[in-house]
Formats: sequence, C-alpha cells, structure tokens
Amino acid sequence: MSFNLLKGKKGIIFGALDANSIAWKTAETIHAEGGTFVLTNAPIAMRMGQIDELAKKTGSEIVPADATSEEDLDNLVSKSMEILGGKIDFVLHAIGMSVNVRKGRAYVDEKYDFTTKGWDVSALSFHKVMQSLYKADAMNEWGSIVALTYMAAQRTFPDYNDMADNKAYLESVARSFGYFFGKEKKVRVNTISQSPTPTTAGQGVKGFDNFISYADKMSPLGNATAQDCADYTVTLFSDLTRKVTMQNLFHDGGFSNTGVSQEVIDRFSE
Repeated sequence: MSFNLLKGKKGIIFGALDANSIAWKTAETIHAEGGTFVLTNAPIAMRMGQIDELAKKTGSEIVPADATSEEDLDNLVSKSMEILGGKIDFVLHAIGMSVNVRKGRAYVDEKYDFTTKGWDVSALSFHKVMQSLYKADAMNEWGSIVALTYMAAQRTFPDYNDMADNKAYLESVARSFGYFFGKEKKVRVNTISQSPTPTTAGQGVKGFDNFISYADKMSPLGNATAQDCADYTVTLFSDLTRKVTMQNLFHDGGFSNTGVSQEVIDRFSE
C-alpha cells in the first residue's frame, strides 16, 4: 500500500548492492511512495552487485562515487542536483565494511591499516557525505539524512569486531553534524539501529546465523526485516517526522530493551 509520503521529494541512496540489501529495499519503497533519487555506490561494489537492475526498475540514474573521496562526493552532489532538477530532500547512508572481518583478523589482533580503511568507509564517510552536502547548500529545508547502524555501538558483540567502533563513531557524527545541519539548514540527521539482517554484508560476520536466531528469540516483536527498515526509513524521510533529529533510533523489535526473554530462559532450561 502506498501513501504518497514522498511525492515530489528527491534524494540520494548509497549502498544498494543487491535485492538483500536494506538500501535496495528502501529504494523500492521510496519509489512506491512517489520519491525520485540517484543511486550511488563505489565502482567495485557496483561491479559486484546488480544496481543496474534497480535503476531500471525505479527509473533512476546511477552516479558512481567512492564515499571516502571528497572529490567523488562533491561530483556526486553536483550531478545529483543536476539530474534531479534542484536541491535534495533525503539521503540514505547504508555503507559498512571491515577489512579485518573479511581477512579473519580478531579484534585483539587488528591490522591497523585494515582498521583505518574500514573506519573511513563505514564511519568517516558519513561526515564526508554531509560536509559535501553542507558546503554545496544542497539540502532543502526540512530535509532528512539517515545512516544505518547497529547496537554493537553500545553493547559488546565479540564477533562484530572493529565494526562496533565504526558504528559508535558514525552515531557520534550524526549527533554532531545534526546540530549544525539543524541549526543552520533545518535538516534532520538520524541513525537507525537495525536488527541483525541477512544482507550480503551481515552474513560475513562470524556466527551470524546463530546470532540472528538468538536476537529473534530475544525480541518481543521478533527481528525487524530489511523491508521493515525500509518502511521505517521512509517515515524519517517524510514530513511526518520533521522534529526528529540527532537521534539513534532502535528498530529491533524491542531487543535493545530486553534483558532476557522467556524463550531464551526456556532454551537454557532444557
């Protein structure tokens, strides 16, 4: 069911890789709600994914950009405004990558070159994206910027590795930049702390299948799916949430406020 919540609104979506990704589901949902957008991803990610299929399905153009490159981001913002015919109303940052995780390096045995690369891609890139938008005065008033995060920024999940540090930094950037964007441009900046979700990136975390089952049993409403997250993101891009900013919003079926569930107690009583 569509409510035309984003009719006439224009934006940029980072990170749509394939049909499993939250960014992909969000793009489809935004399209259904009347929004238009430019799709972007790093050139290497574009070669790995099926972003051309999504662009065709949603009538969108693709502008490749390395989110760690200020030059690429400035070009992306400029071209997006040209393609969309004016300023931007929404931006989704759905980017995350840990080289240490990919290479099987434990948190207590990080290779710091890997750490720096992952931090740049996963966290500092959010500041770079917003700085490019800010300096170009590219956002319409009451626009909305959202980044995806995870509760490992607040609690320890051993196998999440250095991505936990990256997400903590990402959330801090949202609060800090959110102040300036709100005060000076009336633009909202928030993060969504999503349930563990079986995306291509998520499934690269050690023990992911067992953990997603545990989280589902811990959450009174069960895990939030990628589509659930897409729907929630649309509400944050809409005019219905104009005064919500600088927040880390837990979207996890209640996991973040549950000490223990009866299902978990029963499991350990067997």
